[in-house]
Amino acid sequence: MGKNCAIVGINWGDEGKGRMVDLLTENYDVVVRYQGGGNAGHTVINDKGKFALHLLPSGIFRDGVINILGNGVALDPENLWNEICGVTEKGVSITPENLKISDRASLLLPWHREMDELEEKRLADKKYGSTKQGIAPFYSDKYQKKTVLAGELFYPEKLKEHLNDLLLWKNLTLTGVYGADAITLESIDKWISDYCEKIKPFICDTGKVLKEVSQSGKNILFEAQLGSLRDLDYGIYPYTTSSNTIAAYAPIGSGFPAAKIDRILGVVKAYSTCVGEGPFVSEMFGDEAENLRSAGNEYGAKTGRPRRVGALDLVATSYGIEVQDATEIALTKLDVLSGFDKIPVCVAYLLDGKKTTRFPFPAALNDAKPVIHYVNGWMQDISGVRSWQDLPQAAKEYVTFIEEKIGCPIKYISVGPERDSIIIKD
Repeated sequence: MGKNCAIVGINWGDEGKGRMVDLLTENYDVVVRYQGGGNAGHTVINDKGKFALHLLPSGIFRDGVINILGNGVALDPENLWNEICGVTEKGVSITPENLKISDRASLLLPWHREMDELEEKRLADKKYGSTKQGIAPFYSDKYQKKTVLAGELFYPEKLKEHLNDLLLWKNLTLTGVYGADAITLESIDKWISDYCEKIKPFICDTGKVLKEVSQSGKNILFEAQLGSLRDLDYGIYPYTTSSNTIAAYAPIGSGFPAAKIDRILGVVKAYSTCVGEGPFVSEMFGDEAENLRSAGNEYGAKTGRPRRVGALDLVATSYGIEVQDATEIALTKLDVLSGFDKIPVCVAYLLDGKKTTRFPFPAALNDAKPVIHYVNGWMQDISGVRSWQDLPQAAKEYVTFIEEKIGCPIKYISVGPERDSIIIKD
């Protein structure tokens, strides 16, 4: 049997998972996206250029690597096809040999995006911070058993009947609840022709592929979207995504429930960022926040929205490591902190007049205040450093301080977005 690894986000997402998948795929034969959809971006910079991936697995740039979209993914054929076209235009080969889509993945349909936008508009100032890519309505429909499986594209007569039934049901909500226009079967037929037919050659029984790959001794890398604090069950509910972002879900969402995960690499940014709504205890504001945001170019890969930024939150990070059961950590964007004389770290929360290092229940988070500890900065460019020994002493002390507090070894340290801008710590 091969060795398997899951790469997961430890905080709110946007930690740099894509760059770590792109780096580690050198040692893996298959990369699988097992949950989420096109609502987040994985930024990858390598010898082929700079890419913001939303649905494509980040192993797509490695020759000989099979990339799989598992059954747990919110499969948006329109976004996926547009993404395939954008990536291939830059010289990356994408064929049914290196990209495979589970026939059990459900299709994210045009009405899911429309409902997402209508509901956020209805919620107004109580909105969840959706990227309006249809993710919540999609997963809601999936659990109501009212989605279309990708494999149904091979059964056109049954598909048409199924879509007609779904459309009658969905239009009740669109017209009756939101007062929106009804969606016609003709428009859906055109959408299927324009996008679903184009991705059809990639659809297959990926469970069979994964089983055969594993039995032949090849290694599988499971790629998550977002992070622990956006997990539907363990995150800052209701300001979460609508799927499970944790490594424990990887075997189920990948299409290979028998998979055993040997290592779980948790990705943590050297400071905190948070895209979207919800409690963010260590958040910075004003000039301090803008300086950090500008230094790290913290703007969403999918939306372009300015990310909320803050001190590295060790309370949230320790909790994220716990729910992921991370075996090792990749600390990203350490180079961004090079221009700061003093670096703030949130080491505890103050809640009800008491200090705690245990991450609270979501309803209590808005009342929590950060306990900030300052460590010395290094005030020199480290983007060219490639070994632990060559890091400035203050930078090594910062990394060691984090490692001791979270109780999990930091193995990788990124000092730039490029594939080789990495330090492997022994």
